[in-house]
Amino acid sequence: MDSDRKYKSRGYMDSDRDQGFRGRDDRPRPQGPKPPIDVTGPRLPRMVQTVTAARCWNCATTLPPGIDFKGACPKCNSDLHCCKQCAHFEPSTRFQCLKPVPVRIAPKDTSNECELFSPRVTVAREVTSSGTAQASQAQAPRTPADARAAFDNLFKK
Repeated sequence: MDSDRKYKSRGYMDSDRDQGFRGRDDRPRPQGPKPPIDVTGPRLPRMVQTVTAARCWNCATTLPPGIDFKGACPKCNSDLHCCKQCAHFEPSTRFQCLKPVPVRIAPKDTSNECELFSPRVTVAREVTSSGTAQASQAQAPRTPADARAAFDNLFKK
């Protein structure tokens, strides 16, 4: 046996190792300025319409702006000035509040007189914009005949 290697593939033990690595550096580099990655320019982000609103802790109904949180929810009639409606409510902390409360308030879903109360406000994506709502009201319900006519119009010459 003239070779002590098991396989015939080239590897790090080849004799041409001392000639230097022949790889990417052998290719000629293009001259001139580097072209931009995107020729069309930067893409603008798609702005999503958002709504900032308070929701009821019990039924998740969007509460109207300027509602008195001393009262009750207009839909489910649950108390709004309670710990579960507060922005500082966190079940995993001591006394279930992020603020330093001296004593625990036991019923978290009933009305209380906490001075640190601030209503929980959520930012959500607006599902119906004014443009799409008007467009859907203007169109009449479609029938199967309308769909067939639209399909036939695609292939007319």
